[in-house]
Amino acid sequence: MASLTPERKTARWLVLVAVVMVGLSFAAVPFYSWFCKTTGYAGTTSVSKHAPDKPLDQMVTVRFDASKDRDMPWTFKAVQNSMKLKIGETGLAFFEATNPTDHVIAGQASYNVTPDQAGGYFTKIACFCFTAQILQPGQTVQMPVTFYVDPSIVQDREAKYINEITLSYTFHEIPLDVAEAALAPDTSKPIN
Repeated sequence: MASLTPERKTARWLVLVAVVMVGLSFAAVPFYSWFCKTTGYAGTTSVSKHAPDKPLDQMVTVRFDASKDRDMPWTFKAVQNSMKLKIGETGLAFFEATNPTDHVIAGQASYNVTPDQAGGYFTKIACFCFTAQILQPGQTVQMPVTFYVDPSIVQDREAKYINEITLSYTFHEIPLDVAEAALAPDTSKPIN
């Protein structure tokens, strides 16, 4: 078997490096998402099925912010600007989206919580974020988010002084076929 020339060895190494870099770039997204959800880094919230049994007497104001990507034609707003609730108390807020166009548009929301130190303590029970939304021409929908602020925030030496938290959502347009595929029922599992 003939040995490889230095040029062919270099080319093979470059191809290998490129394949590894592409693989790592795809792995970076889920890893970063897991890291942020685990640590609350960059204002990433926690998720729970229910709020604590006993809220604290300490109050916090939660402000709601709605924005959209520059190319997203929907209108999108928070139904209420803010609410004041006890730490550990369940809150329910609504956001409203309207498709003012004459064609179907799909969108998906990303979120952020500020200040960043509050992200790990802001806990969502139910949310429309990261779920594809498909709006028909002229359709308006109200989308709920159920949440609470984890009582353990008062034990954090920096976060315990936070008395105002902002929950921000940004809607982005996504391809309609991607949204429909995401919303399609999973037929691979048997129905009991």
